[in-house]
Amino acid sequence: MPELINPTARLRASFLAAVTEFRQDRDTPVPWFVTDVDPPALTDARAFNAYVARVLGERDETAAPWDGFVPMTTLWWAEGDQMLGRLAIRHRLTPALEKAGGHIGYDVRPSARRQGHATAMLAAALPIAASLGITEALLTCDDTNTASQRVIEANGGRFIDTVGQKLRYWVPTS
Repeated sequence: MPELINPTARLRASFLAAVTEFRQDRDTPVPWFVTDVDPPALTDARAFNAYVARVLGERDETAAPWDGFVPMTTLWWAEGDQMLGRLAIRHRLTPALEKAGGHIGYDVRPSARRQGHATAMLAAALPIAASLGITEALLTCDDTNTASQRVIEANGGRFIDTVGQKLRYWVPTS
């Protein structure tokens, strides 16, 4: 059964295969986390270990790798040695994240889509968000992304409004 786990070098081969799938998928934009992978990590095992350490370090409030950074807990949705998706829980919001981005963002690799992973992954993340002090998580999705709308609503999402082309929802974490 899949579960949320900390990023780990053990899943390097599957992670790299997922990155390739995301880049080859012509139906959806490449997720930001794919473009955020340190290029050497794609070819060198030691650089991948450093990438994993960087991602784990982003949970620390004092880590500020870029302007506008907020701490976030990144987790991978995995079953055995297969990385099926990734999820990030932002510990707080900036004004920009309140409009687009929200507390939680998730991606399921193309070969694992339409199998219920996004719904299960978000459900598993809500108690973690609660443990970070988030009582209601703000989630956003494109107004054309009906799959994500269904995932959010299946997890108790209550529609708030539309900002630009983003739908915004409050999702209880308990």
